[in-house]
Amino acid sequence: MKKKHLIGTVLGAALAGWLWWGNTALMTSEYQVFSSRLPKEFEGIRIAQISDLHNAEFGKENETLLTALAEAKPDIIVLTGDLIDCRNPDMEVAVSFARNAAGIAPCWYVTGNHESRMEELPRLLKGLEEAGLAILRNEAIPLERNGDVITLVGLDDPAFRSDYMVGDSGPVLTEALTELMAGERNYTILLSHRPEWFALYRDFGVDLTFSGHAHGGQFRLPLIGGMVAPNQGFFPEYDAGVFTDNGCSMVVSRGLGASIIPLRICNRPELVVAELHRLEE
Repeated sequence: MKKKHLIGTVLGAALAGWLWWGNTALMTSEYQVFSSRLPKEFEGIRIAQISDLHNAEFGKENETLLTALAEAKPDIIVLTGDLIDCRNPDMEVAVSFARNAAGIAPCWYVTGNHESRMEELPRLLKGLEEAGLAILRNEAIPLERNGDVITLVGLDDPAFRSDYMVGDSGPVLTEALTELMAGERNYTILLSHRPEWFALYRDFGVDLTFSGHAHGGQFRLPLIGGMVAPNQGFFPEYDAGVFTDNGCSMVVSRGLGASIIPLRICNRPELVVAELHRLEE
């Protein structure tokens, strides 16, 4: 009987250790994205993506995450929403991370659904701006390199709109993209928290989208992928990695933190780095 208890204790401790490791052992995923529309001066540009941090900390004051970010040598950093968790918002963690990240490379930030539920959002946004982040709320801005220009578009999370219908953010996103993608356009990078609308982004002619929100499906199975994601349900199509359709690409981060379900299984926290390359026609 004692032997069974000992075995059970050892197995329980091993499982607990594995779960702890799987929720704290940060990893960096590097992807290459190709397009014939990418201007020559942007060949090889490295974009680091931070998504769904949810106030998580990796090392004291996020030292481990910031070290990994610096080692990735990004040209720019994009933050694709849910920097905080609305159930326990810690603005100091978010602003401190933003300040240090902005010291590594220029940072561009869009909101997620958790920011839409914050009563103190104006204070958070002010803190992020003072920390050095550029905030895009349904805005498009040019990025220039030696005369070549691409366009960076940032969408506010649709949950900010009073007419937002849970489960159907399409009309809100369509309205924003109709205005932002009008007329002739350069190679366009879109920052949008929600990946489930990839077909919409494609139809508007976005070249590359960075999204999060799915948390990698929260629980992942080998050879299958994510189990469940918000607004996609069970076995989500867009859970993690790079997706390509008709010349348009989307990078989906598995994210870094957790929210309603405070546990990630087979789903380590992820820093994403995408390197862009030009395909010669």
